[in-house]
Amino acid sequence: MKQVVELLRTHAIQPSAQRVAVANYVLVTKEHPTAEQVFHAVTATFPTLSRATVYNTLHLFVKKGLLKQFALTEGVLVFDPHVEPHHHFVDDETGAIVDIPWDRIRVEGADDLPGIDVRDFQVVVRGKRQRRRTTNKAT
Repeated sequence: MKQVVELLRTHAIQPSAQRVAVANYVLVTKEHPTAEQVFHAVTATFPTLSRATVYNTLHLFVKKGLLKQFALTEGVLVFDPHVEPHHHFVDDETGAIVDIPWDRIRVEGADDLPGIDVRDFQVVVRGKRQRRRTTNKAT
């Protein structure tokens, strides 16, 4: 808890009990939760927390650089505590979102687009995981 409080303070965020509760979940999750998922996860242990407080806190964390917000699936915003550059894979079958290390996908020419000052970019890969095949070899 001390680490979360210090992290919030270093990002000029007043560490209220509500903000710390949200941070304790969203800044350590490996998932890419929606605001509703964060609300339900945090209110399980902090039942008096309002939906508006969760939404406002998430947007404050994005503004201060603790989270990134993405629309990786149509009509759904997700929050990502992994703020370093990386790409995403969205599984068509499960909807799961998985991080792809930045250096696993190469994009050429993004910085040289005429008339465009590129601030940021990412690649979103969509598909389904291949099932591992098991082979039964007769000996």
